[in-house]
Amino acid sequence: MNNSAVPRAASPASIPLTAGQAKRYAVTAWYLLATMGHFIFATYILAVFYPPIAAHGAEGLAGMHLPNGFREGDVVGNLAAVTHVMIAVVVIAGGPLQLMPIIRSRLPAFHRVLGRCYVMAAMCSATVGLYMVWTRGTVGGLVGHIAISGDGILILIFSALTVYNALKGRLATHRRWAMRLFMVASSVWFFRVGLMGWIALTGGMGIDFKTFSGPALTLLFFAQYLLPLAMLEWYFRLQRPAPPAEQWGFALVVMGLSSFMAVGIFSATIDMWLPRV
Repeated sequence: MNNSAVPRAASPASIPLTAGQAKRYAVTAWYLLATMGHFIFATYILAVFYPPIAAHGAEGLAGMHLPNGFREGDVVGNLAAVTHVMIAVVVIAGGPLQLMPIIRSRLPAFHRVLGRCYVMAAMCSATVGLYMVWTRGTVGGLVGHIAISGDGILILIFSALTVYNALKGRLATHRRWAMRLFMVASSVWFFRVGLMGWIALTGGMGIDFKTFSGPALTLLFFAQYLLPLAMLEWYFRLQRPAPPAEQWGFALVVMGLSSFMAVGIFSATIDMWLPRV
C-alpha cells in the first residue's frame, strides 16, 4: 500500500492559533503574572509592616514609607492606619486565590470562608481608607482625594453586590461581581506597579517628584482601577459570540498590558520592595 495516500494528522505546530485560544492564553498569562505580583507585594507588607506593629503598636508606623501612617495623639486615625495595613494582606493575597477555579471547585469550603474574609477586609479597608483620605489627606492633592474616594465607593458597592448575588444563589452573576471587586480592591497594587513601570520605561515623564503631581500621575490615579475594570468588562463582552478580529484585538491589548505589568512588577520588586525588607 502506498503510504503517501494515507492522510496524516496535522502536527500541533501546523495548527493555527485561533482567536479564542489567543484570548484564553493572554488572560491566563495576565492572571498568573498578576498573582505572582500580588504575592510579592503581600510578602513585602508582612515582612516590613507587621513586625514593627507587633512590637510597638501604631507607633511602629512612625517613619515608615506610609503617608500619614502615625500621628501623635490621633488615636482614631492611628487605629485606622494600623487596620488598613493589617488587613491589606487579606485583600492582596486573598483576591487571586478567590479567582482560582481549582480552589473554587476542589476546596469549596475554603473558597467560601476566604470569600467572606476577603469581602469583609475589602469593605473595612475601603471605609478606613476613605476616613484617612479626608481626615489626613493623601498624595496627589484634590485629584488624589477624588480618585481614591471613587475607588473606595466602588469597593463598597461591588462588595455588597457580590454578597447579595451569592445569597440569592445567582452564582454566575456573583462571580462577575467578585471579579469586579478584585479589580477595584487591588488598585493599591495596580498603582505601584503602574507607577514603577512608567518610571522604568520613561524615566518618570509627566511626574513632578517634588510635589508628586503631574499629568501622568493624574491619569494613573484613575487608571489604577478604571483601566482594569474596563478590560474586565471587555472580557465579559467576549463571553458572548464575538468576531475573531475583536478577540484578537483583546488578546493583543492584554499582552501589551501584561508586558507593561511585568516591567512594573520587576521594577517595584527590585527598586521599591526588596530594599525595604
